[in-house]
Amino acid sequence: MVDGMSCASCAISVETILSSFNGVKTARVNYANSSAFVEYDNAITTFAELAKAIEQIGYSLKIDTSDNAILSDEEEKKKLQKAKQKAFYSILLALPVFTIAMFFHHLPFGNWIMLFFTIPIIFWFGRDFYIIAYKQAIHKSANMDTLVALGTGSAFIISLFNTFVPSYLLSKGIQPHVYYEAATVIISLILLGRYLEEKAKSKTSDSIKKLMGLKVKSAIVIRDGKEMKISIDDVVIGEIIIIRPGEKIPVDGKILEGHSAVDESMLTGESMPVEKTNGDFVIGSTVNKTGSFTMVAEKIGKNTMLAQIIELVKTAQGSKAPVQKLTDKIASIFVPIVIFIALLSALFWYLLGPDPALTHAFVTLITVLIIACPCALGLATPTALIVGIGKGAESGILIRNAESLEKARQLDVIVLDKTGTITQGKPDVHETIWLKSKLDQKTILEEIIAIEKKSEHPLAESIVKHFEEFANTQLQVENFESQTGRGVSAIVNGRKYLIGNYLLMKESGIDIEKEQKYFTGFGLTAQTHVFISRNNTLIGLFIISDQIKSSSWRAIKKLQNMNLKVHMLTGDNEATADTIAKQAGVDYYKAELLPEDKLNYIKDLQKRGLKVAMVGDGINDSPALAQANVGIAMGQGTDIAIESADITLVKGDLEKIASAIKLSGLTIRTIKQNLFWAFIYNIIAIPVAAGILYPINGFLLNPMIAGGAMAFSSVSVVLNSLRLKTKKI
Repeated sequence: MVDGMSCASCAISVETILSSFNGVKTARVNYANSSAFVEYDNAITTFAELAKAIEQIGYSLKIDTSDNAILSDEEEKKKLQKAKQKAFYSILLALPVFTIAMFFHHLPFGNWIMLFFTIPIIFWFGRDFYIIAYKQAIHKSANMDTLVALGTGSAFIISLFNTFVPSYLLSKGIQPHVYYEAATVIISLILLGRYLEEKAKSKTSDSIKKLMGLKVKSAIVIRDGKEMKISIDDVVIGEIIIIRPGEKIPVDGKILEGHSAVDESMLTGESMPVEKTNGDFVIGSTVNKTGSFTMVAEKIGKNTMLAQIIELVKTAQGSKAPVQKLTDKIASIFVPIVIFIALLSALFWYLLGPDPALTHAFVTLITVLIIACPCALGLATPTALIVGIGKGAESGILIRNAESLEKARQLDVIVLDKTGTITQGKPDVHETIWLKSKLDQKTILEEIIAIEKKSEHPLAESIVKHFEEFANTQLQVENFESQTGRGVSAIVNGRKYLIGNYLLMKESGIDIEKEQKYFTGFGLTAQTHVFISRNNTLIGLFIISDQIKSSSWRAIKKLQNMNLKVHMLTGDNEATADTIAKQAGVDYYKAELLPEDKLNYIKDLQKRGLKVAMVGDGINDSPALAQANVGIAMGQGTDIAIESADITLVKGDLEKIASAIKLSGLTIRTIKQNLFWAFIYNIIAIPVAAGILYPINGFLLNPMIAGGAMAFSSVSVVLNSLRLKTKKI
């Protein structure tokens, strides 16, 4: 965290100092959220050295970890309150100065009264301007505070001189004007503008605050056979935790015993609770709705999903997009140019302007210095990015960095992995076929489930899960035997069952040929057949497949309507890939690919000049995710896939890809709007402040109006960025 920055050029100054250190590999400073990301070699330089250098130019550098994130939020409130008080008391003192200067300038002792009210504003409420400007000058640099300090300081010094020694200018035939109102009102307006900026900027990080507010503070654990309530920070991996109805789940882990419905809307956005039972994974900070259960803690502290989401959003909001590079470059040279223009215009007015030439020169100098604040320019990009990334997080779209957000709108091709991305990623019973019409199907299913519960095969698990309502714990299973690569056999209620594939049936002498129509395409389609034999007679079969997600077809159609080509890659066989591709409606597909093949496929598309997004969920997708212009990971995927990706879809909903692309376009459009208005403001305002209109209509801009316009320009940029919150994606 960096304290004390007041404008974009402040951020440039801090970044320049940090980057100049030997051992610093990367230094990025974001003015909008007062953050700094510094990667350095601790053997060459230390944090203390970096902090000392930053302190020398008027700022403070401190480490902000997730452990003190809540404390940082409290500090932000204090900072906002301090900014409010500075603005309020400064305006309160400036009002009598303004009133006397505008309406009662002939008031006896008026100059002395104005001086009395001006001193606290200059030397207390506005002192930071002069302190930072001085420290910047020592290091031969300048920023927005330099402009304010030069303008208001000059106004105060001249006014002070004319208050104490008015006879000097009178002896030269020049009226000794004072500019206390300019100095006080300008500082007051800038302080008001900074308060409004701080207030607006605090709103842009609402998503972080909401996420942090979801954290659970305590947990009920079992230690030494006793229940005890402990701080969430004291929970350790392997801890047994008791969860009661209505409580928040404290950490990530698995249910050991019990079942319940869990509200996961904070992650998925879905209002319907999710049924959870033994062995199911539960996520910290989600809400237990109905039943009670015990769970084992598997991920704690910074490793929980909520903590990772918070860190992901914080990192992304502190990153910079390529579009910001131009802004940073302009801001870094803006202040010296403005000082040069201000001095040049003052010289012009002094040498060629009408009487009183000195007064006109001085007013022009102050006005140009004040109105040319680069804050609007510097806030244009980061505020829009913060709001855009925050809106994405609230919608279940986690964006790792600003560059990814910018690139998303430029995509030409969306490449989708099949398993777990287009499909559910797990087998499910698609169809049940009974070959004997007079069977007691309920009894048979109860007996089958009793047998399959003893098997650890994924297909058995899918059958048990699909027919869980037929589970009968009273049934006794005898002579259970698992045959690798074939299936299982067992006896229930005196009836012998064989449950497995075609080979198991053939090798067991089961007459299966007359049922040929049901398995002619076995091994050549996207389906798996599980045959059921009872007492050596084939009675039925389950057709199991990895089903397409309900949203996949709609999502792919949305992308195609956005003029994007959709490709599918899979390591599965050609027939399965062809079936899924047709059902999903993709434009192209490629089957039987290894991880390296997927990577090369992405490279080939890029060599053709196409911008490519890769969407996947597994470890085998991670190389392609990293290679793609934008890598998109499914939230239920592996940690490696998520780490390799630029964007994570929390719920794993493909429809969110279109939302991410739309969000990218809206964010970049907002940035361009902000930059346009910031540039237009400066292009118009600086010549007017320099007095370009004076020869035409005698208009010379008042320094007080310049200060107000400068403050308004910064606030307007932030408010325009906040409009992103209202956009539908």
